[in-house]
Amino acid sequence: MKKRTEYIYTAVLAAVLIFGLSIWAVLKPADEFSESERRPLDKLPELSINSILSGKFMDDFEDYTNDQFPMRDFFRSIKAVTKYYIFGLSDNNELYIADGQIAKLEFPLDEKSLEYASERFWDIYNTYMDGKVNKVVFTVVPDKGFYLGEENGYPVMDYAAMEEYFSENLSFAEYCKITELLDASDYYAADTHWQQQNITAAADKILGALDAKPFDDLTEKLATDKFHGVYYGQSALPLGYESIFYLTNPELEEMTVYNYETGKTTGVYDFDKLESKDPYEFYLSGAASLLEVTNPNAEGERHLIIFRDSFGSSLAPLLMNDYAKITIVDTRYIVPAILGEYVDFENADVLMAYSSLILNDAYMLKK
Repeated sequence: MKKRTEYIYTAVLAAVLIFGLSIWAVLKPADEFSESERRPLDKLPELSINSILSGKFMDDFEDYTNDQFPMRDFFRSIKAVTKYYIFGLSDNNELYIADGQIAKLEFPLDEKSLEYASERFWDIYNTYMDGKVNKVVFTVVPDKGFYLGEENGYPVMDYAAMEEYFSENLSFAEYCKITELLDASDYYAADTHWQQQNITAAADKILGALDAKPFDDLTEKLATDKFHGVYYGQSALPLGYESIFYLTNPELEEMTVYNYETGKTTGVYDFDKLESKDPYEFYLSGAASLLEVTNPNAEGERHLIIFRDSFGSSLAPLLMNDYAKITIVDTRYIVPAILGEYVDFENADVLMAYSSLILNDAYMLKK
């Protein structure tokens, strides 16, 4: 009799929990954005005869309910902790943990993506650079999976093949290899990006390829000790904070950055961004299609044009010593066809620095 009563109580409790969560899910307002995952959440799909008959409505509705479920982050954390630490599974949400770092499974190498990226770079060179610029340097920024994956038993894309492809196919540029100057500890533990204070050797090698001099008096300072990287939210694990440091000197602090999108002028380091959803945007104010940096202390009139993704935000400040003007372009956000209206390529040096993550999914680069 006692066991039967326990079964009844358990069934009633489970029913109340399921029914209560279901009612909560129906009544609560839909959230538009996931702060932890840094992505927009799915909205209630439009109901129509076509969407029902095609099955699209139910597929989209399932995605919507997964995104809008009450206490979603709490249940995601329970799932992640259970998969990693109880069942001992090797990855969750395509993320794995190795040597105290979180990395994303990124494989196989997408040769079509490399071809697409190469075509975009050649288009830019033929349109703006041929016969005008002084020097072009290209480098691949490796994902930290390059250093973590294979030795920890995880599949990785063929980074060597990627480097060889761009070294051979971008004949207009000098290829600058930096993989041997980095390791996994140079990246944030729970973020995709590298840490600026750890990449000076890579920056110096790039400057050597550009025949430019590095800063010789940089000081390391703490920007914030309350940084949660993008993998913190995506992994749903209860991880601690990390610190963001930056390298500076009086010359860097006197430089100004003009953002063509916002029409605003800031410093190289934007302290307001430390309170944003992504404090990594502290470097050059984050994602932007076109920036122009003015260095009033440069000895000459040299001009550097940097084509980059988000890794370039923390790299670019280390390259500015020898240049009076630094133009920073992100063709994920600006159509290259209009660059001639804003950028003077005559006698400029050019750096193209892209992460392997972008190059292996290059379709976000605009034509």
